[in-house]
Amino acid sequence: MPKASEIKKNSAVEYEGRVYFVKDIERSVPQGRAGGSLYRMRMYDVVTNNKIDQTFKDSDMLNLADLVRRPVSFSYADGEEYVFMDTEDYTQYMLNREAIEDELLFINEDTQGVMVVLVSDSPVALALPPTVDLQIEETDPSVKGGSATARTKPARLTTGLVIQVPEHISTGDVIKINVEERRFLGRA
Repeated sequence: MPKASEIKKNSAVEYEGRVYFVKDIERSVPQGRAGGSLYRMRMYDVVTNNKIDQTFKDSDMLNLADLVRRPVSFSYADGEEYVFMDTEDYTQYMLNREAIEDELLFINEDTQGVMVVLVSDSPVALALPPTVDLQIEETDPSVKGGSATARTKPARLTTGLVIQVPEHISTGDVIKINVEERRFLGRA
């Protein structure tokens, strides 16, 4: 049983008899308290998808839920549901747009290394690879003679994500992006 301070983002925990998926963690150290940090966790109920915000002391013990990750590829969108297919046994998993809104900014038909997170055989989230390759849909024209370390400009990718890229990058280029930091890493 890990302490609250050991829980990571995208973990599944059991709390008050239900399984929750941890989407975000904020750590705070209140002034005047003897010692302990507080961890505010934004969690989503795996079954109902209801959101709760709960604060734990760093020494609070939490149970980890049984979590399974399966490799998937994006198949198609059906209204508000997105369908991903298991690349090993071809099982289809449906995830609601609201549950995976942030992850959708990094996914296209060619994205490799995407995993669906299952809790009690129910899909609850997507786990992305550390880096993805995406194409630039629109950016200002490239500046001739602009060096790789020069100023940056905004670029909109085919998925709708907007990031800062060096001036020498142009529309149509395929670039590598750090998913966690939403940062340009280089040409793909």
